[in-house]
Amino acid sequence: MRLFFAILTAAFTFCLTFAHAEDLAAPSGEVILTISGNIAQTRPDGAAQFDMEMLQALPQRSFETSTIWTEGETSFVGVPLSVLLERIGAEGETIRATGINDYAVEIPVESISEQDPIVAYEMDGAAMSRRQKGPLWIVYPYDSDTKYQTEVIYSRSIWQLDRLEIVK
Repeated sequence: MRLFFAILTAAFTFCLTFAHAEDLAAPSGEVILTISGNIAQTRPDGAAQFDMEMLQALPQRSFETSTIWTEGETSFVGVPLSVLLERIGAEGETIRATGINDYAVEIPVESISEQDPIVAYEMDGAAMSRRQKGPLWIVYPYDSDTKYQTEVIYSRSIWQLDRLEIVK
């Protein structure tokens, strides 16, 4: 009987492991975002990698807002950061977000709501070039609430984002 339960447990564990490995597809295009740290979904080498198609396949959110870096009202489309963290099974208290130029900020997980911020991949109906702060930009709906109009929030609005690390 013990052997039966040992085999059953091993088979169940294998199925769970295999199911996790199958959950996150390998990127087929250029990798634009790598997430590492305390995450359940990893591929390859302890990190989760996303191309644009993978990000666009996740639930999205869009809004219009003014920013201190653009003129007038701008529309953004992207993945809520909370959705992205849930997708990879992130567990931790702090996210280190880093841009292509190695600028880095820390974002407390407790400050992330279900909807905001988003990891924007589209601005005014088009993909963002590096010159336009893309291809990814953490954006808040600044006009929707004064809590998003602070220096702390502005500093967390990192553009040319290419890495997230769950550090704590």
